[in-house]
Amino acid sequence: MPTAVTVLGSTGVVGRHTLEVIQLFPDAFEVVALAAGRNVDVLAEQVRTFAPRYVSVQDAAAAAALRERLAGWTPQPEIGVGEQGLREAAAVPAPLVVSAVVGARGLIPAWAALARGATLALANKETLVAAGDLVMRWAAARGGRLIPVDSEHSAIFQCLQGQDRRDLRKVVLTASGGPFRDWPAERLTCATPAEALRHPNWAMGPKITVDSATLMNKGLEVIEAHHLFQLSYDAIEVVVHPQSAVHGLAEFADGAVLAQLGPPDMRLPIEYALFYPRRPANPWPRLNLLQLQALTFEAPDVSRFPCLRLAYEAGRAGGFAPCVLNAANEVAVAAFLAGRIRFTAIPHVVESALAADISGQPDELDEIVEMDGWARRTAQLAVEKGRWGA
Repeated sequence: MPTAVTVLGSTGVVGRHTLEVIQLFPDAFEVVALAAGRNVDVLAEQVRTFAPRYVSVQDAAAAAALRERLAGWTPQPEIGVGEQGLREAAAVPAPLVVSAVVGARGLIPAWAALARGATLALANKETLVAAGDLVMRWAAARGGRLIPVDSEHSAIFQCLQGQDRRDLRKVVLTASGGPFRDWPAERLTCATPAEALRHPNWAMGPKITVDSATLMNKGLEVIEAHHLFQLSYDAIEVVVHPQSAVHGLAEFADGAVLAQLGPPDMRLPIEYALFYPRRPANPWPRLNLLQLQALTFEAPDVSRFPCLRLAYEAGRAGGFAPCVLNAANEVAVAAFLAGRIRFTAIPHVVESALAADISGQPDELDEIVEMDGWARRTAQLAVEKGRWGA
């Protein structure tokens, strides 16, 4: 009997890879729901291929366009719209939900999936960054389970299989360093969106690719690792590893270090999450150590890339700070991609939001949603009034 699967963010990079994995194993999975944004051309093709019962799009215009493209097609899926449609997609009875939605928008459907005890294959790191304490408690109370899909967290997850967690000393997340790893600080001021989107190793969406360039992506992953593995921030280290062959390491009390290696291919951690704990064979490229020749590691330069420092500070502060960090970063990255601010202004916008009085501890999801909205408005004001340049 195939496992019913819902894919949230199905037209993005991770969503497409997920469906590619599912298509490779047609007897193992049945796609029952898809959620996307406005890319109705890709979504329509996915509907024809996988015949889900429910699909969700971002707005009414996208829904109308999807109905037009599916005219005459049977069986017709039910079509949801907006945030409500995203929640309804996550609520469709499926024991496995892949969350590949970009940004804090993924929090509400993740909450809905965990509410019914589903296993959440999580590629949306912002869910745990914005509301990690609440989400982890919610999952435990409802019988839900989280399996990481991000390559770094999947690597740590794999390294910890069969280990006594009491013996774990620290984990190490690797970063490629992004396209600007060797750029001098003065040159970063002139970095363009096109240059930021040229990731040296991975194929990702625009927002995540810019986050990789600023090292904010690694900072968000540090906060996510804190929640996933219940580790202090002192026990989570980041190293720059330009070859992107080692995805994560775990060091134990006896000094032994376990590492997970593989080619920079998101299909591998996706497949592991879908089949956990099995590892079925696939036809994808293998890691060739002889071609690599060398594995190098270096400390991240937080003076040139302060977003990593800001993420550690927000994570240690706790409360609403990680939510504000994430929301302000999403606004700043969008402004940079639109040509409204310089690359080097991104951390300034984030820091301006974190400098406000954001004390207190969230007790309800609504408080996180409210703070997320406040942080976005504050960051937008900083973009508009700041002297960041374009």
